[in-house]
Amino acid sequence: MDKDKILSGVAASEGISVGEAFVIEGGGEFCPIKIEISKDEIKKEVNRYKEALGGTKKELESFKESLGKMLGKEHIGLADAYRQILDDPLLTRDVPRQIQSGVNAEYALYMVLDKVIKSFMKLEDPYFKDRKNDIEDIGNKIMGHLLGPQKRLLSDIKDGAIVVAQNLTLNDTMVMRERQAGGFVTEMGGKTSHVSILAQALEIPSVVGVKGALSFVKTGDTVILDGINGKIIINPDEGLVSNYIREREKFIVVRREYEKLRDLPATTLDGKKIELAANFDNIQELPFVMSSGAEGIGLFRTEYIYFNRSNLPAEDELYENYSQAARKTLPNRVIIRTLDIGGDKLNDPMLEYHRQCPTFLGLRAIRLCLKFPHIFKPQLRAILRASNEGKITIMFPMISDVHELIAAKKMLEETKDELRKEGHPFDEKIKVAAMIEVPSAAMSCDFIAKEVDFISVGTNDLIQYTIAVERTDEMVAELYDPSHIGLLRILKHIVSSVHSANIKVGICGEMAADTKYTGILIGLGFDEMSVASSAVGKIKKEIRSMSAVEMSKKVDDLLKITNIDEIKQELKKLM
Repeated sequence: MDKDKILSGVAASEGISVGEAFVIEGGGEFCPIKIEISKDEIKKEVNRYKEALGGTKKELESFKESLGKMLGKEHIGLADAYRQILDDPLLTRDVPRQIQSGVNAEYALYMVLDKVIKSFMKLEDPYFKDRKNDIEDIGNKIMGHLLGPQKRLLSDIKDGAIVVAQNLTLNDTMVMRERQAGGFVTEMGGKTSHVSILAQALEIPSVVGVKGALSFVKTGDTVILDGINGKIIINPDEGLVSNYIREREKFIVVRREYEKLRDLPATTLDGKKIELAANFDNIQELPFVMSSGAEGIGLFRTEYIYFNRSNLPAEDELYENYSQAARKTLPNRVIIRTLDIGGDKLNDPMLEYHRQCPTFLGLRAIRLCLKFPHIFKPQLRAILRASNEGKITIMFPMISDVHELIAAKKMLEETKDELRKEGHPFDEKIKVAAMIEVPSAAMSCDFIAKEVDFISVGTNDLIQYTIAVERTDEMVAELYDPSHIGLLRILKHIVSSVHSANIKVGICGEMAADTKYTGILIGLGFDEMSVASSAVGKIKKEIRSMSAVEMSKKVDDLLKITNIDEIKQELKKLM
C-alpha cells in the first residue's frame, strides 16, 4: 500500500484520533436465501419470527438501561427511536403476512425491509437517507436472533483503537466507549444517523460514509482519524502523526472554550445580540440541543415522523411530539416548520398523487399542503394545540408567492376556529413565519414580510436555485458557492426589505453553520442564526469575537465593488 493513503467521508462526530486500526469484516446489508415452506410450517415460522422480534426488544431494553446509566435519562430517546421501529406495522404485521405466503422468516424480513430501504435511498435530504441505516440496523438485529448468536468482535479491541467497519449499531458505539476506542470509521451512514448522534454525545471521533474503507485498511495499520474535516489517513509518516497529535491537543482546548461559552449570550463585541438557535429533527436530539448553549429551536423539521409508515401520523401523535419539544425548550421558543416533503414520498392511500416528479420543483412543501388539506390540517391542529404548552412559532416553507402565504394563513385561521368550537386551548397570538428559499420570494419579500411576524432564509435551496446548481450533483458541486456575489446581493436585499417591515430576519442552512461566513452574515444584518447543535459553540465564539458595525461596513464596501477579481480578493479577507 502507498504511504499516506487518504480516504474521505463525512465528519460525523468532531475530534482527532491516532491509533491502530481494528477492522470488523462483514456486516451491513443482508440478503438471505429464500426457502419455501409448507402450510403446516407457517405457524411455527411465524412464531420463530415473533420470538426473534421479542429477543430484539429485550436487547434494546438492556441497551436503554445502559445508555441511561452512562448519559442520563434525557438521552434514552435514541433507544426509544429504535423501539418505535420495532413496533411499526412493517415488522409486526407485514413480515408475518410475507411468511404466510410460504417463505422462511429470514427471507420475509428481507423482502419487507428491502422495499423500505430502497425508498429511503431515493430521498435527497441526508437526514432521511440516514434513517435507512437505522432500519437496516434493526433488520440485522432481528436477523441475528433468527440465525443465532454471532461472535462479538468488539470485545477484543484495545484502548485507543480505530474501529473500521461497514456499519455499526448503537450498542457497538456503547461498547467502543466502554473499551475506550479512539474512534470509528464506517463505509455506510451519515452525520444524522442515530449512531452518529450517539457518537457526538459520547464524544467519540468518527468519520462515516468512507467508500472503500474495508478494502484499504487492515487490522494493525496506523490510522489518523480526522473527524473535523471528514477524512482518514492510512499508514502516515511520523511527521504527519506528530502534526495531528498537536492538532488533537488544540481541538481539546477549543472544545473546552466552547463549553465555557455555553451559558453566555451570542453578542458581538459592540453589543449586537444575535439569537443563536439550533436546528432540530426529532425528540431524540433534544438533549444535545439543551446542552449546546442554543437559545431554543430555530428550525424544527417535522418530516421524519411521516416516513417509514403505511399511513399518515395521527393528530395526537404529532401533538405529543411538538408539545414535548415546546415544554422542554422553555423559556426559549420553538419554530416549527410545517411539512416540507414531495408528494412522491408519501405513502398515503388517500393521496391521489402518484406521478413521480422532481421533488425540488414539483408538488412539494406548502404547495402539497395547500392541495391536500387532509394532510395539512392535522399538523396545523397539532401545532396549535402544542402552542398551549410552550412558545411556538409556526413557519411555512418554500413560499414562492405571497398568495401562497395568504392561503396558508387562511387555512390556519380556519383551524383555529375549529379548535375554539371544540374547546381546545391554544396560543391565540401564535406568531407566523415564512421561509425565503426561492428567488421569486426573495425579490418579493417586502410583500411577504407584511404578512408575517418573522422571516427565515433557507440558504440550502436558495443557493441552488439562484446559481442553478443541483447541490447533490457531484459534477457541478464546485459551483455551489455560498459566497457568490449574486447570492450575497440577494441576501442583502432580503435583510433590508424585512427590516423595513420592522420584523426580524433569521438564517438557517449549512451556510449559517460555517464559521467562514459568520462575519459576512453579521455584516449583512441577520438577527438570528439557526445551526446544528454541534455547531453552536464555534458559531457563538465567532460572533463574540467580532464587531457588528465593522462587519457591516466591510460587507457594504464589498457589495459596492464592480470588479469581480477585487470582489474575490475582499471575500477571501472576510472569510
